Amino acid sequence: MSRSFKGFLLTIIAGIAWGLSGTSGQYLMVHGISALVLTNLRLLIAGGILMMLSYISAREKMKAFLKDKESILSLLIFALIGLFLNQFAYLTAIQETNAGTATVLQYVCPVGILVYSCIKDKVAPTFAEIISILLAIGGTYLIATHGQFDQLSVTPAGLFWGLFSALTYALYIILPITLIKKWGSSLVIGIGMVISGLVAIPFTGVLRASIPTSLDFLFAFAGIILIGTVFAYTAFLKGASIVGPVKSSLLASIEPISAVFFAFLIMKEQFFPIDFVGMAMILCAVTIISLKDLIMGK
Repeated sequence: MSRSFKGFLLTIIAGIAWGLSGTSGQYLMVHGISALVLTNLRLLIAGGILMMLSYISAREKMKAFLKDKESILSLLIFALIGLFLNQFAYLTAIQETNAGTATVLQYVCPVGILVYSCIKDKVAPTFAEIISILLAIGGTYLIATHGQFDQLSVTPAGLFWGLFSALTYALYIILPITLIKKWGSSLVIGIGMVISGLVAIPFTGVLRASIPTSLDFLFAFAGIILIGTVFAYTAFLKGASIVGPVKSSLLASIEPISAVFFAFLIMKEQFFPIDFVGMAMILCAVTIISLKDLIMGK
């Protein structure tokens, strides 16, 4: 297997695993696990595993990080505003809609980052970027209404949490940029998950929650925590280090397609042709933004 093909395969598999993660979460919530409890469990268990892997691979770096007060403060802000809010918003969006719809709505995130960058840098968007913004807005409209002006195909709460998860996903990407450049993403995400999970314990009811241990629940927990978080994240990082950030972000865009497939296969969710048009518009918007440097000839 060539190195480039290995990177391609790892990134694709990571995107598929992320799609399975959302459907696994939907299964657990449909069967009685609240979004708050599931968020807390996912942060603590997945974060603990990532933190342990980081300690094994870079023990001295972790020790140095834990002595850096400025970095710890920045991480605390990221853990609470970026990590916890994003995980909770995404799972709540799934609870109010379904894994496929929630994942696609979260993919509006790059458009939000684009708008933020234009405002922050005081530059006008390019023609291609304007097209991507219009595609994202149009795609969201089609998913939310099925093209009907007088009705919503998702609940107002579902639309709110889906778009709010896109906003918090943007924070999840923007807030830790400096930390990740200095310390590495596995360490930052792992410790951030554990911190946010520990802080959330008094507020989520996780200690009082009744967690079923039947085989189907264990498979679903493995889907969202082991496969959809720990494995997907490490596989994506490895694949991205081989194929580069632009290709890896494009390949990982298989996630919403995967989420729709698993939502249909496992949860028997129904999607309409107009839904797929809206999804395709949002994915086109993401693709244009990812390739903007190439489109502009850079």
